[in-house]
Amino acid sequence: MVPYKALYGRKYKSPVYWYEVGERAELGPDIVIQTIELVVKIWDRIKTAQSRQKSYANKRHRGLEFAVDDHIFVKVAPMKGVMRFGKKVKLSPRFIGPFQILERVGTLAYKVVLPPNLVGVHKVLHASMLQKYMSNPSHVLNYEHMHLTPNLFFEERSTRILDIHERRL
Repeated sequence: MVPYKALYGRKYKSPVYWYEVGERAELGPDIVIQTIELVVKIWDRIKTAQSRQKSYANKRHRGLEFAVDDHIFVKVAPMKGVMRFGKKVKLSPRFIGPFQILERVGTLAYKVVLPPNLVGVHKVLHASMLQKYMSNPSHVLNYEHMHLTPNLFFEERSTRILDIHERRL
């Protein structure tokens, strides 16, 4: 039921749609009591709908808390038409890192240590922008210094050959 009809017992009369022109509205304390009952009924139904939607949202909610000195990934979800880290939208990374948390700022914000190439990114990030880094002993990050030529190019060299097989056609 539309709230206007619930309150006044009739459809809204707009200039576009006039109907039942000769209808008279009830006057007196009865209409006030009916209106109060309808308002209470509407509020109860609104509260029921809100609690239902809240239960749907809480099923998908996950509490995010990080400790100081934890390692996390920072979310850089690609937006349409934006090139991030030199790659097109489909192949650009969703998260970068891992980075270390310096301190907790407020209830849901964290100060993160970022490398110098991310100078434009603010160091205090909301918890929704972070993802916990589960350490893995086989995940070794080695940042080697790249030797660039004066025109800012570098030479790619293979470090080792992993597998060789010969195919005959």
